[in-house]
Amino acid sequence: MNSDQQKQFARYPSLVDRVAFVSGGATGLGKEFVEQLAAQGSRVAFIDIAREKGEALAAQIAERGHPAPLFLPCDVRDVPAVQDAIRQAAERLGPITVLVNNAANDTRHKVSDVDLAMWDDSMAVNVRHHFFAAQAVTDMMRETGGGSIINLGSISAHIDLLDLPGYITAKAGIEGLTRTLARELGPHGIRVNCIIPGWVMTDRQLEQWVTPEAEASIERNQCLPHKLYPDDVARMMLWLAADDSRSCTAQLWVVDGGWM
Repeated sequence: MNSDQQKQFARYPSLVDRVAFVSGGATGLGKEFVEQLAAQGSRVAFIDIAREKGEALAAQIAERGHPAPLFLPCDVRDVPAVQDAIRQAAERLGPITVLVNNAANDTRHKVSDVDLAMWDDSMAVNVRHHFFAAQAVTDMMRETGGGSIINLGSISAHIDLLDLPGYITAKAGIEGLTRTLARELGPHGIRVNCIIPGWVMTDRQLEQWVTPEAEASIERNQCLPHKLYPDDVARMMLWLAADDSRSCTAQLWVVDGGWM
C-alpha cells in the first residue's frame, strides 16, 4: 500500500513505540504486516527463512522514515531458534506486547503422497511454532500488563479446497489453540485472537494457484466482487494489535469477502 492509500485508513496511537514480533515477515501477508506496523510507529522484529528478502524489506522500511525493523533469519520449524529470536528482539527493542504468528506453507500435496516426515513437517511449519512463540512472550506480556497474540488461521479449514490435508489440519488446530490460550492467558491481560483470511492475492498465490478456474470460484463464492489483498487482512491485524480491541479475545475474525 502506498502512502496516499494509507491516509484513507485508521491510525492507532496505542501502536506507536509498541514492540511487535512477526513470523514469516519477509513475503506475502507477513511482509504487509511488518510494513503496516512500522507505518503505525511500532518497533517491529520479524523472522523468516528468506534472508535476502527480509534484509531488503528492513532496509526499504527504514528508507521510508519508519522505525527500522529488526530482521532475524530463522526457520520456524526450529523452535529453540524461534524462542531465541524472540529473546534477542526483546533485548534490543523492549518487551514484546504484540505477537503475530503468521509463518506457514500451503504447498499442495495429494493425500496418497503424504508420508510421516511430510506430515510432521506440515505441523511444524504451520502450527507448532504458534504455541511456542506464545509461550516465549507470555512472561514479558504479563510483566508489562498485557498484550495481544494474533494467530493466522485460514478459510481453507472451512471450504472445499483439496490437496491440503496437513495444512488444513494445522489451520483448524490454530482455532482451538487460540481459544485455549485466550482462556489461560486472559487473567494476565493477554488477548489471543485468530484471523481467518480468505483467498488473498499474494505474489505466491498469483504465481502458483490463481488460475482462471480459481478466479471463477472466487467470483462465485464471495459476496463482495473485489479480490482480497494483503492490506485488507493487515487492517484487521492492526485493530487487534491496538488497544481499540482491548475487550476482544478468543475470537475468529474472518476477512474473506463473505465466502464463509
